[in-house]
Amino acid sequence: MYHQVEIVKESVQTEPNVFDDMVINVGPQHPATHGVLHLVITLNGETIKKVEPHLGYIHRSIEKMCESLSYRQFIYSTSRMDYLSSHINNHGCCLCVEQGLQIEVPPRAQVIRVLMDELTRIASHVLWWGAMAMDVGALTPFFLSFREREMINDIMEETCGTRLTMNYMVPGGVMTDLHPNFQRSVNEFIRHFKSKIDEYDELVTGNIIFQNRTKGVGVLSKEDAISFGVTGPAARGSGVSCDIRKIYPYEIYQQLQFEEIIETAGDSFARYVVRLKELRQSMHIIEQLIDNIPEGDFQAKTKAVLKLPKGEFYSRVETARGELGVYIVSEGGTTPYRIKFRSPGFSNLSALDHMARGGKIGDLVAMMGTLDLVIPDIDR
Repeated sequence: MYHQVEIVKESVQTEPNVFDDMVINVGPQHPATHGVLHLVITLNGETIKKVEPHLGYIHRSIEKMCESLSYRQFIYSTSRMDYLSSHINNHGCCLCVEQGLQIEVPPRAQVIRVLMDELTRIASHVLWWGAMAMDVGALTPFFLSFREREMINDIMEETCGTRLTMNYMVPGGVMTDLHPNFQRSVNEFIRHFKSKIDEYDELVTGNIIFQNRTKGVGVLSKEDAISFGVTGPAARGSGVSCDIRKIYPYEIYQQLQFEEIIETAGDSFARYVVRLKELRQSMHIIEQLIDNIPEGDFQAKTKAVLKLPKGEFYSRVETARGELGVYIVSEGGTTPYRIKFRSPGFSNLSALDHMARGGKIGDLVAMMGTLDLVIPDIDR
């Protein structure tokens, strides 16, 4: 009898425990990660216990490369970080160099820069809207979003010569003047987009299935958003006032009328709503400027070879994903001694584990989607 009991106990112990944790890998080649992001996820059933991002698949040592480039050349390396905010990344670098050299940017160049920034923001948010809807199962919005984004890309191509990494900003202004068709093309786009953004709301925002997939999912409190250093729409969806254009205005933003969009729910739907409303604000900014571009120079006169004085310089701009900080240490030479980029995606990703714990594996894609991750911005 004793041996029989022991045999039963052994058989029970060798049966798999249905409550054991399971570890699964998502990525690095996975459509919902929007790049080579590898997530090691610990599950208990369908409940997420831990999300551990593994980075390094696209690391190019951009900061170290910048330290071997001149103060004109390094700017364009940042186009390859958050490639959907390339204009704005370049803008932040130019502001840092201009601060060190005390360059006064002509009014025309300032207006052109802001116009390009806001067109970039719209193009980025529109692409995000289509990809976000596709991630949760709606394919049609992805094709519609490219309809509007192509119009902006055509405008960029006429003036800048390229459609993604424009390399248009230079210390002191912009590389070339606007194309003669620029104002007409932008006005046509704004007229077109005003009706289409209502279509976006009707198709996705008001969709009950989409709301069920995002409301109450991936909640991030205001305190936690601040603690993790989250910025941009992801933070403003949690009630954090962090729009650099408002709190640390640069160029002519302090002269413009626009609202900082803040939602307080802190869930995936709130982060979605912030970006949709920001599209309308960017259109409002463009409308204030497009027919009031001042005459004059599009670039300040600068030396062929730039040398920043010895010291430390820092600038910050509001990209489509949040705050980009550019930190330069100069020893007085023609190349930086040290460059550091504070990219928004890295800090925003750090909050994913906290947001996901206790949630369902099926909701992880919605959480990642509303963080709007661009992996080269994280893995520099």
